[in-house]
Amino acid sequence: MAKRSPKTLVARRLMWGIAALIVLTLIVLALLPSPVPVDVALVARGPLQVTLDEEGETRVRDRYVISSPVSGRVLRIEIEPGEPVVAGETALVRFQPAPPSLLDARTLAETRARVEAAQADVGAARAQRERARAELEYAESEWARVGRLAESGIVSEEETDAARLAAGTAKEALSAAEFAVATAEHRLEQARVLLRRHDDDSGADSVPITIRSPVGGVVLRRLRESAAVVPAGEPLIEVADPTRMEIVADFLSEDAVRIDVGSEVLIERWGGERTLRGRVRRVEPAGFTKVSALGVEEQRVNVIVDFEDSREAWEALGDGFRVETRVIVAQRDDAVQVPTSALFRHEGAWAVFRVGDDVVERVLLEIGIRNGMMAEVVDGLGEGDVVVVHPSDAVQDGVKVERR
Repeated sequence: MAKRSPKTLVARRLMWGIAALIVLTLIVLALLPSPVPVDVALVARGPLQVTLDEEGETRVRDRYVISSPVSGRVLRIEIEPGEPVVAGETALVRFQPAPPSLLDARTLAETRARVEAAQADVGAARAQRERARAELEYAESEWARVGRLAESGIVSEEETDAARLAAGTAKEALSAAEFAVATAEHRLEQARVLLRRHDDDSGADSVPITIRSPVGGVVLRRLRESAAVVPAGEPLIEVADPTRMEIVADFLSEDAVRIDVGSEVLIERWGGERTLRGRVRRVEPAGFTKVSALGVEEQRVNVIVDFEDSREAWEALGDGFRVETRVIVAQRDDAVQVPTSALFRHEGAWAVFRVGDDVVERVLLEIGIRNGMMAEVVDGLGEGDVVVVHPSDAVQDGVKVERR
């Protein structure tokens, strides 16, 4: 048998060595953990808002229900809902009073006292109107003064906004006071009609009474249409000024304590294409219990919002329309922000997994304001960093990952 040459033996041994090395390499690679597939997001910079969202309902601020001044027969009400009315001119209801009944001294005294009380209410309403007018003049002059100082950079933007809000509130107070005067005067006239029916026995009561609109605006609802005999105080028709509209939204009590008077409000899903803007005028001091759709009792608080846009922007809205309100409780114009889905708790602090060279690193963060989608990063990350969102239990510090 021929002997193999030394070169042949060396080549064979080298071949077996290479094969063993390849097999060993494959075994090591098979035993190494495979990269964990992850979803990632980019840390970006931009505006950030924190809002409290609830459904709301529009309502006119000042409404007046016309009722029958005395018992009698109301004639058919012809005016339709939506028709405009002029204060003191537009005839709303024609009323045929019932024949007067004999009154004892006590009832007659009560009727006269009712007239005197109505006169006092008119005087008080007029005094309140003058006070509101004086407060408006002061608020407008203060706003003008603060505006001039703001142009020079002497006062802050917050002081300017506060002065503007005070002027707007004073203007609304004057409008409400004027409406109160018109209402009080109308009630006085009703009381005088009732007294005249008992003081005048000339038969003039057979003439129908025409009730005219106490305020300008439109007819909201016609509570009775056909002619009928009605008692005194029966509601007949409702009128209001549609330009004085507000929104009422009920928030959970724990959310309502975070809302300040003057907070900016975004009004969405009202039927128009653009987002309307409003401002919180009042957070009511008393709450109420409301049962949710799931049957859970909740403590709710009404928040009243005024429109900031002009009437032309929301003139399609009427009384009792549904809207979506978003009250801004915190905002940043330029914030480094990370998705909240990337956050988790670690040793009592917020943390994320930052991706670098396909290896994750646990990073502790200091978080500022946050909403349901994004959180402000005060310290720990920078713009352009890549983080893991929705990290699974397989993602740990130092683990190799691959992006989906």
